[in-house]
Amino acid sequence: MQTIAENIGAYASTLKYEDLPAEVIHQTKRFIADTLGCAFGGYTSEPCNIARDLAGLVSSSQPATILCSGEKTSVDLAAFANDVMIRYLDFNDGYISKGSGHPSDSIAALFAAAEVSHAGGRELIVATVLAYEVFCRICDAWDNKPMGIDHTTMGVIASVVGVARLLGLTRQQMIEAINITVAGNIALNQTRVGNVSKWKACGYASANRNAIFAAQLAARGMTGPSQVFEGRDGFFKVVSRQPFELAPFGGNGRPFGIMQCHLKQFPLGNFSQTVVTAVLEARSLVGDIRDIAEVQIRTSQTALNIMADNPEKWHPRNRETADHSIPYTAAVALRYGTVDQSYFGEQYLRDKDLLDLVGRVKCSVSEEANRRSEINLCDLDLIMRSGEHKSIRVEYHRGHWRNPMSDAEIEKKFRSLVADMLPAARVDALLEQLWKLEDLPEVRTLLEMTVLSG
Repeated sequence: MQTIAENIGAYASTLKYEDLPAEVIHQTKRFIADTLGCAFGGYTSEPCNIARDLAGLVSSSQPATILCSGEKTSVDLAAFANDVMIRYLDFNDGYISKGSGHPSDSIAALFAAAEVSHAGGRELIVATVLAYEVFCRICDAWDNKPMGIDHTTMGVIASVVGVARLLGLTRQQMIEAINITVAGNIALNQTRVGNVSKWKACGYASANRNAIFAAQLAARGMTGPSQVFEGRDGFFKVVSRQPFELAPFGGNGRPFGIMQCHLKQFPLGNFSQTVVTAVLEARSLVGDIRDIAEVQIRTSQTALNIMADNPEKWHPRNRETADHSIPYTAAVALRYGTVDQSYFGEQYLRDKDLLDLVGRVKCSVSEEANRRSEINLCDLDLIMRSGEHKSIRVEYHRGHWRNPMSDAEIEKKFRSLVADMLPAARVDALLEQLWKLEDLPEVRTLLEMTVLSG
């Protein structure tokens, strides 16, 4: 029987740009544009500064570009630094199925691999579709969270497939790259629970770095364990604790995973998007938020396990914990009428009035949300001091594939993240190039367009 790695390798080595429907190509450009905007947003963050500082120590005979700064480093450290930027704000995309995570993180590895291989826009689009396809199909088959395994364990497989395709690996080399990657890259979900650290922005970035290394090794003849999923001490026995099969990949009339990924309206974890939407709708029904006695939020057990799992989420001490807290982000939305990256600073984390409101947020499990996990259901009740109840239900936040953002909304989000960093004319040119990505002879040109003046 064909192994999981052989199944993925057979698909990834044969998919062609001509196989992609027009709507898939357009969706891929939408997600690449959104991801690049998020990179600008995270550029000045401390984790990004650390990553760039480290990358700056390394030179390479095959250099790759760090976004925004234009610095050159090794291809793996460029992928690392760029994804720290992309992930920092928790504003890039998501996918929720049995498992969940952020497949657009893989784009950082694809940018770097495309640059050093002199690939063009069409090749980048195909590699992106492949990375999403692998990420989504593994999420569909396996729920990583109960095992305590981070979603970057799936992400590193997605990244190595896209990178291997861009670097021109043969089918067998691609299979070996997958085998090497799975054998050496199992990540812990402790990264995203409790008091969350700066490493939250770096977990997938590290996976990208390792994916590039694995692909480079396989290209030179390195082999990996051929039964890495199915063997006696393989992934199924040790990590997932049960075997799974991947659903058929997209193409020939079958849907592509990227078409069921979502974009984010707010810089928060996946499971707060509907919560904040519900809070904002409920807020319009309230005259004075001081009249609210309690905010009751009912959502899935998975959402609570990640974003309302312990007292830290009611008293976040840093940005990383705050943007992964349902109680905190709900209170911010209720008090200020929006949530953006400015509300995670020290002055807000220590604001007694805001924390008092956070303390009035109560979270509980909705069995309906558990059954309908793919829609990220949120039911919200505001209990007024008068005893009156105001109830809101949100199934699909703006950006969900069933309630998608328009191209104009994606551009607006992009401009909001880039406007303070590039002149307006350069932002216009960058967006124009992103929408015409399939016509770009070399991805290197796109990366150069991100470099800040001075």
